[in-house]
Amino acid sequence: MASPQRYARCGVPGDGAGLLRRGIDGRGAERDVILGGVPRVLLIEDDPAVREGLELALTRHGHRVDAAESGERGLERIRADRPDVVVLDLMLPGIDGFEVCRRIRAAGDVPIIMVTARGDDMDVVAGLEAGADDYVVKPVQARVLEARIHAVLRRTAREQAELERHGELTVDRAALVVTKRGAPVGLTPTELRLLLELSATPGRVHSRQQLLESVWDHGYLGDSRLVDACVQRLRTKIEDDSAAPVYVQTVRGFGYRFGPL
Repeated sequence: MASPQRYARCGVPGDGAGLLRRGIDGRGAERDVILGGVPRVLLIEDDPAVREGLELALTRHGHRVDAAESGERGLERIRADRPDVVVLDLMLPGIDGFEVCRRIRAAGDVPIIMVTARGDDMDVVAGLEAGADDYVVKPVQARVLEARIHAVLRRTAREQAELERHGELTVDRAALVVTKRGAPVGLTPTELRLLLELSATPGRVHSRQQLLESVWDHGYLGDSRLVDACVQRLRTKIEDDSAAPVYVQTVRGFGYRFGPL
C-alpha cells in the first residue's frame, strides 16, 4: 500500500487485485500505481439515487467502489480506504465539495473528479482551482465517467514513473530535481550526474575509473581524487551525517555504491 505519510495516496490493497508499480507523488511520498489492475473509487455523493446508480454501474464495469454520503464521511473514508481516485459531488450537506476538494488536495494528490449538477463556467473554474483533475456535469453516463477515471489514472501513472524515492531522498530524473524531505537539494551539474549514476543501480559497486568515464567523460583519463572530492561534496548535501553516509557509501578497495538503504 501507499505510504502512511500519504493518507490516501493512489494505492490498492496488496491482495493481488492488479499489478502494482511503486512510485512517488509530487510531495515525495511513496505510492502504488496501478498497472492494469482494478481501480478503487471513492464516490462522495449525497443523493441516494445517484450514488447507488453510479456505484452499481462502476462496479459492473469492474471498479471497486466505496461510497460516502457527505463530505465529512468522505474525508474519513479517504483516510481509511486509500482510494485510487475520488469522484466528488459539488453540492454536499455540511462541508461542500469545494472544501472537501481543497482538504484532499492540501494533504495529497489523489486524483479528483468533480461530478455536479452545476454547469456554470464559474463553478467549473472554482472546482479546478480547488484542485480537481476533471469536472463532469450531471447527468453523466457511467461509461463517460469510467473513461474519465481511466484517463486521470493513466496521467498519474506516467507522472509517478518518473520519480524515485530512496529513503528521504527523491530523485526526479525527468526534471533533474533532487529533494530531501520535500526540500530541494542544490547540486552542481557534476554532483547531480554522479548521484544519477549511482542511484540508477542501488547496491552496485562503481569503481572510481568507471565513475570518471561515465560522469565526467567517456574514456576520461584523470585523477581518481576528482571522484573522491565530488563524493565528499555530494555527501555534505544529501547525508544527515557525511561522516556516516547512508546514501553514497564507500566500498574500501573498490569504489562507491548507492545504498542499499
